[in-house]
Amino acid sequence: MTPNPTGKTRPIKTSVAGESLVLAGTQPGNLCFDRVTPGSLTLRSTYVPTHTNAVVYTEGLDYLVDYENGTIQRTARSHIPDYTTYPLFGLKDFDHSKFKDFGNQKWFVWVDYQTAHGQPWAQPNPQVKQLGQVRRKLQAGGPFKIVSYGDSITAGGEASELVFQFPRRFARHLQQQFPRSKIEIQDVSIPGYTSQQGLDWFDKKVVPVERPDLVLVGFGMNDHNKIEVGGNEPARFKTNLVAIVHRIREAKNAVVILFSAFPPNENWRFGTHRMALFAEATRQAALETHCAYVDVFAVWQRVLRRKDQSSLLANNINHPNDFGHWLYEQAFEASQF
Repeated sequence: MTPNPTGKTRPIKTSVAGESLVLAGTQPGNLCFDRVTPGSLTLRSTYVPTHTNAVVYTEGLDYLVDYENGTIQRTARSHIPDYTTYPLFGLKDFDHSKFKDFGNQKWFVWVDYQTAHGQPWAQPNPQVKQLGQVRRKLQAGGPFKIVSYGDSITAGGEASELVFQFPRRFARHLQQQFPRSKIEIQDVSIPGYTSQQGLDWFDKKVVPVERPDLVLVGFGMNDHNKIEVGGNEPARFKTNLVAIVHRIREAKNAVVILFSAFPPNENWRFGTHRMALFAEATRQAALETHCAYVDVFAVWQRVLRRKDQSSLLANNINHPNDFGHWLYEQAFEASQF
């Protein structure tokens, strides 16, 4: 049986909206799922279907679909951007600083489809003990402040609009679940920095925040870099996360969610390509501090069983595109509390 994003074999009907692809030449690109329902697929140039600049591509003219295997490929006469013209296409061990424009955004296409062979995007994540206080406050109604503190991804890194940043998506999800609450979200992240700077900048960035109820802490992508460009070892990363959690509790008496990061482009020169170790360090830090943990890494790993990394990366290095931010949201929504 063809692998699917969760590795499970029990299929469910699934509708997918805005899945991203880059398509090179006439080579097929994998969707997250196979056995696509004929007639359900549309492919366009923008994440938002109603965007004024959206181009809806024509099957047979611009692209071909293998519905059984869940793949799409450009035709020789396609109007779809050809990813083989991307400056970094096919490069190994690349240094992005040597290129003026290395962003991926103009090569994406976005796909809606249905499949009878789907799987949940994230496994259920019981967090009743860790997030019980959050549930009680949300159920009671009234003001509820979420603060996000982390690196550029936590800050919303390269989502095309504010509403597509995963912390805001999660806040909207909670607002729908608890309509009596009045949820506010505030980001105090430090793009480009590691968990060490998360500690160093804590008094400047987090302490001034007034009455946070829930803090989403997301570092790891920059910690995962090679030491010579400012990265940290997983053990140091874990120690820093534990310290950040303690400081949040001491300074703000807020509930904390730690969440892992996804693996950056495996062909990028400056990554250590050991993100599994940093994800485990995040999980261990959550266990040690008895705080909630959201396993973003696992969701991306399941998706990457079929999809290539470039189809998910806005900068083709380490920032998720709009679909990638949606994958983060799926990991957060799997938290059961």
